[in-house]
Amino acid sequence: MTSPMDELLRLRASIDNLDAVLLHTLAERFKLTKQVGVLKAENALPPSDKQREAEQIYRLRKLADDAGLDPAFAEQFLNFIVAEVIRHHEKIRSEGTD
Repeated sequence: MTSPMDELLRLRASIDNLDAVLLHTLAERFKLTKQVGVLKAENALPPSDKQREAEQIYRLRKLADDAGLDPAFAEQFLNFIVAEVIRHHEKIRSEGTD
């Protein structure tokens, strides 16, 4: 039988692994959104796309609900990420794409 402390350590190790996956996934996502920001800046497109954002919120709320995650939390999480992406896009636009 596993002791409670051993089980706690096992669970925490799994959480740590998932945290690493989340961070690496976010890093990959931001690499792609940087490319989008450059493309937008080069083509005089606005840094934000409200229609795309609304579609993403709808899609992620549905995914969250299907996964048993609070859709409101998923929306807050996406809004946080999108705000950072837009900030990056605005910076790319103001500094140029060179």
